[in-house]
Amino acid sequence: MPRVLSVSASHSVSATAGTGSADGAVRIWLLGVAALVFAMIVVGGAVRLTDSGLSITEWQPLLGAIPPLKEADWLAAFEKYKAIPEYSIVNAGMSLEAFKAIYWWEWAHRFLGRFIGMAFAVPFLVFLALRKLRGSFALKCLGVLALGGAQGAIGWYMVKSGLVDRIDVSQYRLALHLITAFSILALLVWLALEVGSQSNRIRLNTVTRGQRRMAMALFALVFVQSGLGALVAGLKAGLTYNTWPLMDGKLVPDGLMLQSPWYVNFLENVTTVQFDHRLVAYVVVVVAALHLVSLIRSADDERIVRSAALVVACIFGQMLIGIWTLVSGVPLALGLAHQAGAAIVIAAATLHLHTITRADAP
Repeated sequence: MPRVLSVSASHSVSATAGTGSADGAVRIWLLGVAALVFAMIVVGGAVRLTDSGLSITEWQPLLGAIPPLKEADWLAAFEKYKAIPEYSIVNAGMSLEAFKAIYWWEWAHRFLGRFIGMAFAVPFLVFLALRKLRGSFALKCLGVLALGGAQGAIGWYMVKSGLVDRIDVSQYRLALHLITAFSILALLVWLALEVGSQSNRIRLNTVTRGQRRMAMALFALVFVQSGLGALVAGLKAGLTYNTWPLMDGKLVPDGLMLQSPWYVNFLENVTTVQFDHRLVAYVVVVVAALHLVSLIRSADDERIVRSAALVVACIFGQMLIGIWTLVSGVPLALGLAHQAGAAIVIAAATLHLHTITRADAP
């Protein structure tokens, strides 16, 4: 039976209430900032994998943009690093040159965060003044700007956890920081898709509420899996059980529930956290595949099917990279590829969720 496409008769004004060219400029701005956030996520992965995150022991939102310029400045920064436990326990005897290497990673991460703030805020104010952003859409953009500012504070909140009584940052705060970054990325992609979308809606006759709910569940599962990945990174759980599909020679390893109270195992037990990350990965793959099959059988619009297929392809690719990263002992290049893959899956899941939920209801 041929698929029936019915273009909505409604040609309401787009969310930005501007011309087609204005819509295009706003969309390019949002996607450009999303690309910068993607880069930020990857650099953040490098900071984590190189153990660079505690190299800068102060938070100076303005003056911190200027790196050490003279030898005396470098020595002063190094002395501050020597005062924290990570240096005395992990890096005692580190040379100044080695310190500079980790310092530059953390500085680049913080500088990119500042740059992203400017790349969002300045065009936002310009578009607002030109009335190319209005109403609820302008408020949503303002919300993203506020969340970006909060992310800077969350980043420092995370770093602070490793400066006194620990040799690394809290896995809880790391998870919060990474999930917030993924949320900002998803919001930027969603808003870019919203620009001008009201004039190009298609009424679907056979996509069911169940399929829409499944798309929402898949999106939520992707975020849960990303949070579990952050816990794996925070606990350095990827450096253990470097075999697949077995862990310690078993599908279900021993030691999953050794800690008390029982719920702490899901957050602090290295074995349990890695096992959960593997298990939820399988669930995500199965749900994504079943969702795609369901849409192939019923969806009116090929764009719905294509976006679901893109999600499946990204998830399968991410799973393969994850396995490769694990069995290789988490080398830097593969670790960064896996973190980048997570961001790509988030973006693809956002695209699909927007495509299937923003179509007119049957």
